Amino acid sequence: MEETDMNKQPILLSTRNIVKLYPGVKALDQINLDFHTGEIHAICGENGAGKSTFIKVLTGAIQADNGSIEIDGIPRNGYSPHEATFRFGISAIYQELNLIPALSIAENLFLGKEIRKKIFLDSRAMNNKAKDILLSLGIDLDPRTPVGSLTVAYQQIVEIAKATSYNARLLIMDEPSAPLTTHEVEKLFSLVRKLKEQGITIIYISHRLSEIFELSDRVTVFRDGKHISTLQTSETTKNELIRIMVDRKLLETYPTRIGTPTIPLLEVQHLSTTSLLKDISFTLSEGEILGFGGLVGAGRTELARAIYGADLISSGKILIRNHPVKINHPQQAVSFHIGLIPEDRKQHGIISELSVKENISFSSFRKISKLGLIRIKLLEKTAVQMIKLLRIVTHSPNKKVKELSGGNQQKVILARWLATDCDIILFDEPTRGIDVGAKQEIYELIMELASQGKGIIFISSEMPELLGMSDRIIVMHEGVITGELNKADATQNKVLHLASGE
Repeated sequence: MEETDMNKQPILLSTRNIVKLYPGVKALDQINLDFHTGEIHAICGENGAGKSTFIKVLTGAIQADNGSIEIDGIPRNGYSPHEATFRFGISAIYQELNLIPALSIAENLFLGKEIRKKIFLDSRAMNNKAKDILLSLGIDLDPRTPVGSLTVAYQQIVEIAKATSYNARLLIMDEPSAPLTTHEVEKLFSLVRKLKEQGITIIYISHRLSEIFELSDRVTVFRDGKHISTLQTSETTKNELIRIMVDRKLLETYPTRIGTPTIPLLEVQHLSTTSLLKDISFTLSEGEILGFGGLVGAGRTELARAIYGADLISSGKILIRNHPVKINHPQQAVSFHIGLIPEDRKQHGIISELSVKENISFSSFRKISKLGLIRIKLLEKTAVQMIKLLRIVTHSPNKKVKELSGGNQQKVILARWLATDCDIILFDEPTRGIDVGAKQEIYELIMELASQGKGIIFISSEMPELLGMSDRIIVMHEGVITGELNKADATQNKVLHLASGE
């Protein structure tokens, strides 16, 4: 599809026939793109489409195997991340923020380029300059504040401020809204627009198509390592973008549920923790998808962690099939056939340096071992079965899991629990940072698990999927349950009303 004419802004950066090869896969295949000064240019595509590899090429983190990058019309091949930042003004803000929590805002902004008086740090000058940088972005923060004490939203702002302190001309933002509340997202959008007004080019990568339509001037679609199309955002639609992304007609729909689950599987009675949860009680039935809604800080993740034994329970009971159980450690949860798909898959889900097959088998070593020795053939057979069952995209079970896309990493974590034959699975934000096609597959897998009689706890901050997937919805606010809604009665307004604590 031909690219629509962009308004007459100069081209800041161009890629010409960029190719990147990995064993068994062409991650980027002849990418030709132009990025104009002062535009917000969105990039979307399914997990594994090539977006992350493309970012790494632009920032100098990896080198292309063929093709060239032009900056201000001049070929600039083979530059390093340091040159990208300090020579060409190319900075990236990744989902995992690159800050030092123990240092102040100012110390993070000037890390590696500290202001000195002779051999001594000039803290006053750094604080004053940091204050000016923050105010130029419309942010009133004390530059002496330790970064570790800030919310994720403000840490992200510090990352943006750091990039502007390097005189950024091109700022790449990778899923910047994923961990943010609705209010924080609005603040982020305001900041992105301010950067655009200052003439900074923004490459905005997001799976949330509504954000792309709200923010971007143009949108580019990647698929299977190829540049498929670049469009003026105002001249396309969400459904058209999805069609181009997945090369098939696919809407965000939810599989139909048949029957009403009634047999109690998990009972939580008056559960409390010292930190947040207070007197939580509910029942999960066999084959039920029980949704949990609430705003950030409501306690949904803490509840999942308490049931899984990752956080200690100060009072209350947990019963499985009417029998009281004590769960003080995740290993005990696993012995009771409870699995957790965590909110932060990179930190708490995958073991990045291990292979796909090792990650899949990590919680089922007892099943695949004999007399303390791992049965290698059974390990490999289990991994191959799960890769096939969940359609995990990898050229080999021996590939390191960190090299997979986010959606495929999520499938690996799910495969781990399927390999242990869990009866109760806790899904905490299972589709965060996952593309539309992978989302649909995750929905269908969850529905299939429920149809097999598994009990599913489904935590989501995305209202459409919470309403679409859940048989019932329990809403929390500041560590307490504020209400429960049946599927027929649940609406976005009712959930938000209960989530606000009213």
